[in-house]
Amino acid sequence: MSTSGNAQRRPSQLFRNLNAKVASIPMILTALLVFLGGTVWTIVYSFTNSKLLPRLKFVGLDQYERLWSAPRWLTSIENLLVYGVLSLIFSLVIGFVLAALLDQKIRFEGVFRTIFLYPFALSFVVTGLTWQWILNPDFGVQNIVRAMGWESFTFNPLYDQDIVIYGILIAGLWQGTGLIMCLMLAGLRGIDEDIWKAARVDGIPMWKTYLFIVIPMMRPVFITTLVIIASGIVRLYDLVVAQTSGGPGGASEVPAKYVYDYMFLAQNLGQGFAASTMMLLSVAIIVVPWAYLEFGGHKRG
Repeated sequence: MSTSGNAQRRPSQLFRNLNAKVASIPMILTALLVFLGGTVWTIVYSFTNSKLLPRLKFVGLDQYERLWSAPRWLTSIENLLVYGVLSLIFSLVIGFVLAALLDQKIRFEGVFRTIFLYPFALSFVVTGLTWQWILNPDFGVQNIVRAMGWESFTFNPLYDQDIVIYGILIAGLWQGTGLIMCLMLAGLRGIDEDIWKAARVDGIPMWKTYLFIVIPMMRPVFITTLVIIASGIVRLYDLVVAQTSGGPGGASEVPAKYVYDYMFLAQNLGQGFAASTMMLLSVAIIVVPWAYLEFGGHKRG
């Protein structure tokens, strides 16, 4: 009888943590009305011929056909792919190597950690302007090296259409690698010390310990890091505007800038909405597999 009485007094699942659920209602409404509503609105109007103002005059897939036949959009996609792949690889490799070095309990670790993380505290605009000055051939790296005697030295990536995206990549890596290092360092510090001791007793080389034992154990950290890097890649805009404004000759265009220019400068909302929808699709391609790996695995377990 006491058992049945406890079952009756036990609150239902709906009313557990009621205060927290009530407090989250404004955020849930914001997400539904602003984010979800705005997303649906953008997708719907991407099938219209909206210009300066949105209007419900559907034109089917015309905006998407025009989008994928535009050389500027194709250039922006190519740049994003180059920037994205290289940023993903170098951010992970450099961040993990720096974290592994700091994990050796070196002296002044806090100082080095602060130095590496400091660029992340700067805005992308400040970072872009700083690296625009550093890479300027008249008073940047090229000028300094030539002043040292190497007159034929050439290093002006922001003024070369073929390699301008790599100049933007340098600035992006400089700013974002410190955060990746901190995430990796937190993951390394979570590895049980007994694992390291057992590897040393068995005579396993350190690089094999990292490659076959430590890195697989850090799978959740790597997944989270990949999502953070990928979301930053898709949103790439500030660095490009600050460093090149899309030049030279449109060689450094990216999708986010394409969307902004068509929506606010060219006053072609339909084309901007179509480009935004394609960016949204790319984000979904990133988020859906992440959600499956993070939450689907727990359900199976």
